[in-house]
Amino acid sequence: MRPYLITAKPGRLDRAARWVGRWALKSLALTVMAGLGVLVLVVRCARPVINYTATRAAWLELWAASVTGIGPVGAAVGSGLTDEFVREFHKARTGATV
Repeated sequence: MRPYLITAKPGRLDRAARWVGRWALKSLALTVMAGLGVLVLVVRCARPVINYTATRAAWLELWAASVTGIGPVGAAVGSGLTDEFVREFHKARTGATV
């Protein structure tokens, strides 16, 4: 005779609870991914509108600067911010660990 290890099988309630928990987690993950996908789609679709608005605002600022004689402040601030973002991006890209 060979000795057998007797183990209790999980009951129906335990198996059902695990199945429900697993599918609840999967559906939550799917919902989060779908929400992020919608957010990315909205941002990408709004990008041309934002670019157009920024171009018009820059044009309006240059027009106002030519009428008033005051230099365009936004262009100076914007170029400084752009340079800083580029510097940070390159620093993060080159300093990232693999």
